[in-house]
Amino acid sequence: MSEERLRRVRDRVRPFPDFPEPGVLFRDISPLLKDPVAFRTLIDLLEDHLRASFPKIDFIAGECLDSRGFLIGPPLAQRLGIGFVPVRKKGKLPGPTESVSYSLEYGKAELEIQSDAVEPGQKVVIVDDLLATGGTMCAACELLKRLKAEILECLAVIELKSLKGSEKLDSIPFYSLLQYD
Repeated sequence: MSEERLRRVRDRVRPFPDFPEPGVLFRDISPLLKDPVAFRTLIDLLEDHLRASFPKIDFIAGECLDSRGFLIGPPLAQRLGIGFVPVRKKGKLPGPTESVSYSLEYGKAELEIQSDAVEPGQKVVIVDDLLATGGTMCAACELLKRLKAEILECLAVIELKSLKGSEKLDSIPFYSLLQYD
């Protein structure tokens, strides 16, 4: 991965102090999404990583709760020529679903996935824009494990290292493009 390409992405992440509450430094990817060259570079970098790491992926699963994982997952899946599976807030998906509740940084939430989203043994990469405490990512992993998917990796654009969210993923491999303390 070239430092220039990574810098193009990093330069489009802006910090917002004291959001959503005092003492929190929020990392905003909105400027990255507005810049077509930087966004394409982001998808290029993630695609390069996945192609180099895994010979076969069946689906990208993206978290669509209060994050922007669903903005990254579909274009990445499209580039890889595979499908995208949404993991959503409870009550947002039709038909039979599996659901799990979990703790967020600022409260509790519930995620769900359609019961027929993946077949047992299918290979899935879970994508999100940010890994903080790991609650949402762990919940997505739990849902895919219930469907007996093989989780190849959890992937985030940004990792907040000081919150140690990746440690909660147990034995599931984790990759982040950008890390902040």
